[in-house]
Amino acid sequence: MGKRTVLYDTHVKLGAKMVEFGGWDMPVQYSGIIDEHNTVRNAAGLFDVSHMGQIFVSGFDALNFLQKVVPQDISKLSAGSAVYCQLPYETGGLVDDLIIYRLEENTYLVIANASNVEKDFDWLLKNSGNFDVILKNSSEEFSMFALQGQNAGKILGKLSIPEDIQPAFFTIKPLEISNIPVYISRTGYTGEDGFEVIVKNENAVFLWNLLLESGKEFGLKPIGLGARDTLRLEAALMLYGNDLNELTTPVEAGLKWSIPVDKGEDYNGKSVILSQINSGTDKKLIGFEMIDRAIARHEYEIYFGGEKVGIVTSGGFSPTLNKNIGMGYIATKYDIKLDSVIQIMVRNKLYNARVVKRPFVKKRYKIS
Repeated sequence: MGKRTVLYDTHVKLGAKMVEFGGWDMPVQYSGIIDEHNTVRNAAGLFDVSHMGQIFVSGFDALNFLQKVVPQDISKLSAGSAVYCQLPYETGGLVDDLIIYRLEENTYLVIANASNVEKDFDWLLKNSGNFDVILKNSSEEFSMFALQGQNAGKILGKLSIPEDIQPAFFTIKPLEISNIPVYISRTGYTGEDGFEVIVKNENAVFLWNLLLESGKEFGLKPIGLGARDTLRLEAALMLYGNDLNELTTPVEAGLKWSIPVDKGEDYNGKSVILSQINSGTDKKLIGFEMIDRAIARHEYEIYFGGEKVGIVTSGGFSPTLNKNIGMGYIATKYDIKLDSVIQIMVRNKLYNARVVKRPFVKKRYKIS
C-alpha cells in the first residue's frame, strides 16, 4: 500500500479505480479514461495532484541559491510569476523538472514531481552550502488540485473569483474560495487552459466537493491519472522517469528554448548544457504517429533502415486524434527528420510509424 492523499476515501466513494503511482495510491480513472480525457478537452476536469511536492525556498540568498541549482534565470521573475525549470546534476542529467513560483521577495515555491520530492529536497539541501537560505519541505501540509479545461475560468468565476482577478498564464495568486485561503496558479499538465489550486490539508475535502458541485453546470467531472497521461502526451509534455531522467539533459529533450544562454551565474551542469546548445547532441527527442495498428510503449525499441536507433519513452492512444502516438529518443547521426518512416519493435515484430511535429494536439493556453 502506498501513501494516501487526504482525498483517498472521497475518490473511493466516487467509484475511482485506485492504483499505485510514484509511491502513492491514486485514482487512475472514474468513468473511464477516454470519457475523462474528452471531458477535459471539451469542458473541464478536476484532478487530485496532492502527491506533487511543495518546497519553500526563502532567506536572504534565496535567489542566488536558485540561480545555482537551475539553468533558468530566476532573477527575471517578478512577484507572482513562475517559470518551468530543470534541476540538473553536474553532468547535465536531470534530478527532476520543476515549476518555480516567486511568491514575494526572497520567498519561492518549488513544485516537484511526486516520486522525486525527497530526492529533490535532499539535492537542494546538499547544494545549499553557505547560502543564507531556508528550505522547507511542506508537501505533507498541502493538497493540490488541477482544474483544467476551457470552462475552468467559468467555474472559478462562480466561486467569486471573476476573470479580472484570476491569475494570468504562469502566475500565482493568494486568494480565497469560500473563505478558505488558497494559492491559485494558471498552470497545468494537459495542454488546456486551467488552474492549479494549493490548499491546506484540513480544507481539502471540503474544497474538492465544492469545486465539483459548483462545476456541474459546466460539465466538470473528477479525472484520474489515466486521462492525465493521455492529455499530457497529446500536448507532448514530458514525464520524469519516462521522457526525462538522470541520463538526459534538457538540450537532448528539446528544452533548449527554456535555457537562457546569456545567464551569467554558474549553475550545475552549465558547461555540458551550453556545449550541447552550441555543438549539438548525440540523441534527440522525436514525436511519432503509428502507421500500422500497434501501440508503442515505454522502452520499446525504435528502428530505422534495419538498425536500432533509439527507444520509446512515452506512447499510447490519442483519443483526440484517434491515433496511436508516442515520443522517443533517437541517435542524431541518422538521417531521421519530419515525415521519415521509422519502425517500433512491438512483441518481436516491427511496425511502421511516421515522425511528426510536437505537440500532437495544439495547446490552448490562455496566454493573454
